[in-house]
Amino acid sequence: MTTGLTVTSIIMFAAVELICLAAIVMAVRYDLHMFQLSSYQQQGYYRVMRTHPAVIASGITALVCLIIFAVLSGNAASALILLISAAVTCFVFFPRKAKKKFVVTARVKRQIAVVCALFAVMLVIAIPVTSGMQVFPVFTAILFIEGLWLSFHTLLISLCGLMVSPVEKNIQKGFIKDAVRMINEHPGLKIIGITGSFGKTSVKHYLTEILSEKYSVLMTPGSFNTPMGVVRTIRENLRPTHEIFVCEMGARHVGDIKEICDIVHPADAVITAIGDQHLETFHTRENIIKTKFELLDATPNGIRLVNGDDENIRAAAPDNVITYGMNEGNDYRSEILSVDMNGTRFLLTTPHVIVRDGQEMKESAQFEIPLVGRHNVINATGAIAAACELGVPLDKCRRAARRLKPAEHRLEVKKMPYGAILDDAYNANPAGARAALEALGSFDSSMLKILVTPGMVELGEKQAEYNSEFGAEAAKVCDYIFTVGKTNSEAIAEGAKKASYPAEKISACATIQEAMKKAVSLETGRPRAILLENDLPDDY
Repeated sequence: MTTGLTVTSIIMFAAVELICLAAIVMAVRYDLHMFQLSSYQQQGYYRVMRTHPAVIASGITALVCLIIFAVLSGNAASALILLISAAVTCFVFFPRKAKKKFVVTARVKRQIAVVCALFAVMLVIAIPVTSGMQVFPVFTAILFIEGLWLSFHTLLISLCGLMVSPVEKNIQKGFIKDAVRMINEHPGLKIIGITGSFGKTSVKHYLTEILSEKYSVLMTPGSFNTPMGVVRTIRENLRPTHEIFVCEMGARHVGDIKEICDIVHPADAVITAIGDQHLETFHTRENIIKTKFELLDATPNGIRLVNGDDENIRAAAPDNVITYGMNEGNDYRSEILSVDMNGTRFLLTTPHVIVRDGQEMKESAQFEIPLVGRHNVINATGAIAAACELGVPLDKCRRAARRLKPAEHRLEVKKMPYGAILDDAYNANPAGARAALEALGSFDSSMLKILVTPGMVELGEKQAEYNSEFGAEAAKVCDYIFTVGKTNSEAIAEGAKKASYPAEKISACATIQEAMKKAVSLETGRPRAILLENDLPDDY
């Protein structure tokens, strides 16, 4: 072993180590961001890493460089080899603008602490292991460990996640206990659970707006529909003056709805729709139905409203539910009277019998909502039905309905100088995508109808099939189709072409921005309606 080092070699080793450390910081930041976007679930995290070729390529490059470094016993020349892996890592993981920013939460800070501790432990172990190499062991040990991190950072972050998991579960138990205490101290609070494969956020917003005509209402904000999101809402926002808590409940696995119900114990339930969203984690439609119906299991004696237009719900729902929708046979039924860019006018008929001019008839009223699309009418009908069952008079429901606003990025109509954008970018599922295309088709025939989409994800083995069907449906409505990214573009284009759609009217674009620029420049002078259907998150 050579212990004598020149000033030049010391500076060189220190420089290489600092560059490698910078590369590790970038990789770890990226890994933690993806872990956060995957809701700190190992399955989702591995799906991200498995489907990103650049991530795999950078790890393989780093591993090859590490092997060369070890074979050459860590001499000065081999140390420079590690710069190659550091450069590749910096290029792949250099921080870029994200759609959903990385948030350094308390949980992330705890995981960073575990990362640092693991790095230190590995370094202590590496020093005696590298003592036979040609340079001072500490320099070699540091470089060796840095090379290991560059090669296996995705696995090491996963390991750190597993290591910190017991601590996180214990912390979460404390938060849940505190939320349960707050609910128990508020015995007059009525809790309404809302779930569904899609539509639940919209119904939550509509119902909260209508109920506010009579009650003081708290709702889960944004997409705070996980157990800890619900708990956070309660702990931070629940006040003694609140009379109703409208609680959105999301799910990706069997048992997720039951977990939330066990925390808040809802009195009433609304199920908006059941489809194949999150099929990647549910695996079967039967598991989705079972999970959504966990809300009905938790509310046997309450008001239980379900979307009667949904075939999956109607086939599996028990007899003692209240149905809403636009089809014949629903307890609360709506019929569209007119629709334009400013909204929709519809007639809603309730199951309640009134006497008018000496005759018994079902109560009904005309509603105007600043929303478009059949599914928005169904969602509004569900919200009105729930409000009526909770004692809000129909005339107050009508007044509140005029103020309804679409949930952000959920088929928002945005008027533009060239026409309109139908912003449905938040999410996409097969049924929701069909509803969005139907809304696009309802616009004036003089308008150019354009679809901009990266397609649908989280559909497991059926993803290509569903996106192909989406392309075929779009071919019936759209004048032009712009696919975005590589994930689903081929399947969408294939489906459209099978429906005899002209290939020259299908364009593949790298980004949403590129597609929108092309869509706006088409056939200038002609008004257009552009449907922005889905926008894939950063982990796709």
